Amino acid sequence: MLAKPFEKPIRVWVGMGFPRQLNTVVDAYQFVIDWCGNSPEQKAAIRACRAALAGDVDAETARGVFVAFARKKDILIEDGAIPPILGSAQPKHV
Repeated sequence: MLAKPFEKPIRVWVGMGFPRQLNTVVDAYQFVIDWCGNSPEQKAAIRACRAALAGDVDAETARGVFVAFARKKDILIEDGAIPPILGSAQPKHV
């Protein structure tokens, strides 16, 4: 299996709010198969990653499907997102 890097890494929340960066299709595949659950989004991400690793689709197609899975599970770190712990420590403006 080739690593098949993404043009832009995917960042997700894991555990108790710790960020993790996924740089390749293999990273995303390992993450999604270890994910507890059996949702349609998870199954689609697994299929897309397998297809990319087999050379049937490109890495960016698999990335898009994985991002949809991560967004649905509310673990995707969007650009500019503030970590939950740091976000709660910020002063509130009234």
